[in-house]
Amino acid sequence: MSYQVLARKYRPRDFSTLVGQEHVVRALTHALTENRLHHAYLFTGTRGVGKTTLARILAKALNCIGPDGTGGITATPCNVCEPCTAIDAGRFIDYIEMDAASNRGVDEMVQLLERAMYAPSQARFKVYMIDEVHQLSSHAFNAMLKTLEEPPDYVKFILATTDPQKVPVTVLSRCLQFNLKQMTPPAIVSHLNEILTAEKISGELPALRALAHAARGSMRDGLSLLDQAIAYSGGEVGLEAVRTMLGSIDQGVLIKVLDAIVARDARQALAIADQMNEHSVSFAQAMRDLASLLHRIALIQQVPSAADDEVDADDLRRLASALAADEIQLFYQVALHGRNEIQLAPDEYAGFTMALMRMLAFAPAQEQVPAAATPALPGARIDPAIPLSKASTPASTLATEKTFAPFDGNWTQLVARLKVTGLVRELAQRSELVAHDGDRLKLRVPLKTLLDAGSLQKLQTAISEALGRPMRLAADVGSTVGPTSAGIAEQARLDKQRQAEEAIYADPFVRELIENFGASVDAASIRPRNESNDSDTEKTS
Repeated sequence: MSYQVLARKYRPRDFSTLVGQEHVVRALTHALTENRLHHAYLFTGTRGVGKTTLARILAKALNCIGPDGTGGITATPCNVCEPCTAIDAGRFIDYIEMDAASNRGVDEMVQLLERAMYAPSQARFKVYMIDEVHQLSSHAFNAMLKTLEEPPDYVKFILATTDPQKVPVTVLSRCLQFNLKQMTPPAIVSHLNEILTAEKISGELPALRALAHAARGSMRDGLSLLDQAIAYSGGEVGLEAVRTMLGSIDQGVLIKVLDAIVARDARQALAIADQMNEHSVSFAQAMRDLASLLHRIALIQQVPSAADDEVDADDLRRLASALAADEIQLFYQVALHGRNEIQLAPDEYAGFTMALMRMLAFAPAQEQVPAAATPALPGARIDPAIPLSKASTPASTLATEKTFAPFDGNWTQLVARLKVTGLVRELAQRSELVAHDGDRLKLRVPLKTLLDAGSLQKLQTAISEALGRPMRLAADVGSTVGPTSAGIAEQARLDKQRQAEEAIYADPFVRELIENFGASVDAASIRPRNESNDSDTEKTS
């Protein structure tokens, strides 16, 4: 007997063995139990999540006659009667599967609909399953609308698609739609482990996790990769064999890469990349894994308990404390862009190393401060929720470089002293100071986008530098009602403009032109003296 791949051998045969789609199973089970059956169903979801499998199970549930041949519609098909076994084998004459990718024209659809008018040969219902239905032509969709809305009582339609946005709304409105979820890595790992147990094959849990992540939400892809891993490793699914097969690398190597980036050690980062190149590592996969690693570090930084289930928990916690939140966001963006651009690079090695150089180039410059020059500042406290970056100036350094400057609550004057640009300066100028107490400041920000890209933490660092002591900064989003630096500046500009216009109209010569010759002043041409190189002049007509 020929070998049967795992994806087919272990295809779920009833609702109870379907993994990860409990919400759909519950709805269909209730409908079948209460005999509240719709005439058309639409299953949507990415590849390998169970759309075709669910269609076959539903077809069996509609046509099952039980082991004794007297059963009716059921939510638990027996899998032993002729309709059940024939549907599983793909030879049931009243269950028709059609691939819309290769039968997308109006002629094929007309032929299908003509056959639908005939009663089933040996079943309770004639079931049509149209896979990748979004590939049908617009004429084919139009041809099926009437039949899809009012089919014969003995006909059921099951449509499946990976791209529901391309399905006409006229079709969507005629179907019960169920969105199948992507498989979570833990669900894939659990299922792969059950299959290995059934196959009497040993496997390492980290290896199954690597396969689950590589499957990217598809159970079918996970099973195909497991098949490949069994063949590659000679029967035992080990982590090293899986990594070699996938072209992935040990997470420890990527942790060393991040250590080199944190230390601003370009030589060490390139040395690690050279070692990866010698082992023929897929740099595209390495870039993807680096982004995933940065994502986990960011989670741990905000939710420390997220590290509890990680294999390299100590290293991840160390990196979470060594990197500032905005640095992690920056490196994550660089990794994503590097992954997308790696196909445009001269080669994958060049694309990967340029991404590392970009991380080093965009990172803030690190200051080297001797330990003796950083005495502790009495009474100073640093908010652990906003960690100071290695690249930012240490707060005790601030005490030795600047004189202690107590904050008197004048936010506008403080903003004028800040050495910031871009988004951070915009945040400072448009924010309103709503409270301050010692080393704590609270702002109200009119736009949430002003808080993007770690601008609040950068503003906190700038304020600490300006005041010569560590400050704690918090912000909420809302309409500003008090004075802001930007508002005061705008009012000052308007006052100067008003004074300039009054000076023009008060000029005797201008008044004479207006009164005696019917001249008019072009108000748009008036500029305050400090906003123009020209004197206060007017244009008349």
